[in-house]
Amino acid sequence: MAGSLSGSVALVTGSGRGLGRTIAERLIAMGADVAIHDISQEAPAQYGEDANLDAVATRLAGSGPRTTAVTGDISQEAAVAAMVAKVEADLGPISILINVAGGDIGAHGTKPSPNGALDISLEDALAVIQRNFIGTMLMCRAVAPGMAERQKGSIVNFGSLNGHQGVSPEVVYGCSKAAIVHYTRCLALEMRPAGVRVNVVSPGPTKTARFLATRQTDPKMMLDGPSLDRYANPSEIAGVVGFLASPQSSFVSGQVIRIDGGIGLYAA
Repeated sequence: MAGSLSGSVALVTGSGRGLGRTIAERLIAMGADVAIHDISQEAPAQYGEDANLDAVATRLAGSGPRTTAVTGDISQEAAVAAMVAKVEADLGPISILINVAGGDIGAHGTKPSPNGALDISLEDALAVIQRNFIGTMLMCRAVAPGMAERQKGSIVNFGSLNGHQGVSPEVVYGCSKAAIVHYTRCLALEMRPAGVRVNVVSPGPTKTARFLATRQTDPKMMLDGPSLDRYANPSEIAGVVGFLASPQSSFVSGQVIRIDGGIGLYAA
């Protein structure tokens, strides 16, 4: 798919690090100009992935297409509007939006504890919902109208395996991801007449720096090989996102693609 996104402008939230960064690299390799985003300049340094957000953008710019860096809290409407305005001033109208930013992070910047269905604090529950569902909705509200006006665009939202099955802990996180899945279907319906495609991917456990630093991992699941009984590599998620962003998926919208190696074998 090299060159298939030439002339496109993509905004990838949460792309200063981890899975978002791998997706940004994939879109750049496909020819897109890409806006790199994180909540702060320092965020890429948290798990040792880079010095700061500008360093990430500079490094990725060496691949050819243009890049720019934007910071902001996706759960704040004014911050989202400012980010989108800067991206479009620097690179042009956004034709691809990838909403990666989120996570099971509570009000104090760490995983909620306790984190069950009945014992998570309301403060943490609201923070998780804001970071995931509300943040995704605000990004779509800021970008989708321009796509509809130009009758061109692809949005890829991020669900999670936890949004499709009962889980404990991380209950509110799973609920927020389930909300993103259904919001994606609703937005896809509204965008159909304008030709704007909206899809969602739901990854299973993936070997990002944050995942490896915050989870007790199974050594057998870390191994690469022909077996699908393992953790995903970030590039395997990025490949599906690249397909959904590209003209190769021009008639695919409102769909949920679970990228989990078949761990979640259920009908819906």
